[in-house]
Amino acid sequence: MNDKPNVTPQQAVAKMLAHDKFSEWLGIQVDKIDLGYCKLHYTVKDDMLNGFSIIHGGVLFAASDSAFAFACNTHGYITVALEVSISFTRSATLGEQLTVEAKEIHMGNKTGVYEIRTVNEKGELLSLFKGTAYRTAKEIEPLSEN
Repeated sequence: MNDKPNVTPQQAVAKMLAHDKFSEWLGIQVDKIDLGYCKLHYTVKDDMLNGFSIIHGGVLFAASDSAFAFACNTHGYITVALEVSISFTRSATLGEQLTVEAKEIHMGNKTGVYEIRTVNEKGELLSLFKGTAYRTAKEIEPLSEN
């Protein structure tokens, strides 16, 4: 593997977002990208609610998974999930803005461990997601100018 990949962390995430229709549907807005790090936010929409009018756990999982993917691909190599888990601690309702922060806890030669926290506007923890990622040798190519 190259020590210096073809893309910056921001370019890697821009490439992912250009083709990520699911994160687009979630309404994810990326606030900050750095090496091994991603902070994003989104607002709970009506079609994200379950039968009890609270956020569906799958939405919390999906937004955490997106932050995880963005954070672990900032190294410039295509990186995929090996294993993930999530703990739900609090619910959210329609209109709440949620912030998701993914931090790299460990990066080895091929695998990395990440902690992803989702909080509400009061800073209260809604979910704690842990992910283990596998970094391939394939570099992320920059977006084409076309």
